[in-house]
Amino acid sequence: MELMVLLNALVTRLLFVLHSLIGVWRVTAVKKEPKYWLLALLNLLLCLETGLTLKFKQGRGYKWFSPAIFLYLICTVPSLWLLEIHHGTQYCGNEPGAVQVNLSNQDFNQSRDSSHGSEGMDHHIIQTAKVFVNQLSTICETVWTLALHQTFLLLLVVGRWLLPIGVEITRDQLSQLLLMFVGTAADILEFASETLDIEDVRKNYALINAILAVWTWSMLQFPLDLAVQHIGCKPSASGKRIPSLLLCRYSAELWNIGVSLFIQDGPFFIVRSILMGHFRIFNQMLVFFTAKNILVVTLQLYRLAVIMFDFRATILQKSRKGEVCCCPCEPYEARAHAIGHHDNEMKELVAFPPKEESQAPSENH
Repeated sequence: MELMVLLNALVTRLLFVLHSLIGVWRVTAVKKEPKYWLLALLNLLLCLETGLTLKFKQGRGYKWFSPAIFLYLICTVPSLWLLEIHHGTQYCGNEPGAVQVNLSNQDFNQSRDSSHGSEGMDHHIIQTAKVFVNQLSTICETVWTLALHQTFLLLLVVGRWLLPIGVEITRDQLSQLLLMFVGTAADILEFASETLDIEDVRKNYALINAILAVWTWSMLQFPLDLAVQHIGCKPSASGKRIPSLLLCRYSAELWNIGVSLFIQDGPFFIVRSILMGHFRIFNQMLVFFTAKNILVVTLQLYRLAVIMFDFRATILQKSRKGEVCCCPCEPYEARAHAIGHHDNEMKELVAFPPKEESQAPSENH
């Protein structure tokens, strides 16, 4: 097993566990009940997955699915749910800037002055750490919750980058996937923060649960790598039915369209439409992002129609010409490679004719 692969696999999962434990600590501090520390037991699943991955996959990833990302969601999402629900009944009266001033000036100076005695540098470090932890505990709950949301989404992207990739996904595909995840994370964070910060939403417990349910549903796209991978064709694919051929050839494109329609932009549009239509909640940002969701859904449906017409035209063209050189379900990259390979073979045949034909004139002489 390569040292860097082992190091990346362990460090990434350690970051996941630490962030999850911080979320559990915040829930315990907010609820003031030690029983919520039981949420930390969910990290045992991540530890078990780490051992199995190191043993059977030598630390590398799986095809189409990342168990580490999925278990990280399981460990962290319950804590964010509890913080958001509690946040619905707690309002922040402190400014985060004031907390930062106190941390950097008053309390830090007190800890520094108290360490000038015989205690030495060790006591100074311990006192500084205590002051820092105490000040973190006094930060407004809304700031804590938003910070956990932000770091959660950032760790999903960075963690997917650091996790060792398997042989089924290339680095080019990984870079495309990470760029998609960055845009997806920004949209999801905007949806959660923009809708849950509305005062009328905070007064409705059922509405908070509905928004958090849609937010959780949208997070399920992060463990999957289908957005950049094609299913691939087998030699017997030409005998399959049309829907199977369509899925085989456009698997990545269809997955992206499905995610937008059923996991992200579609559900986000439904929630925002309910807020404006049924609950009569209007603000400038809500209207803007609703219009954005409508535009994205419309463009995705247009893209789906283009794919369907292109596939139909390809099938008709192949059936009329009777060509069998390329499977119609192959993705564009595979078809281009097959055509290029076929052209190279034809050029070689023209440049170097068979020996029998080149030797025929000499035999006549």
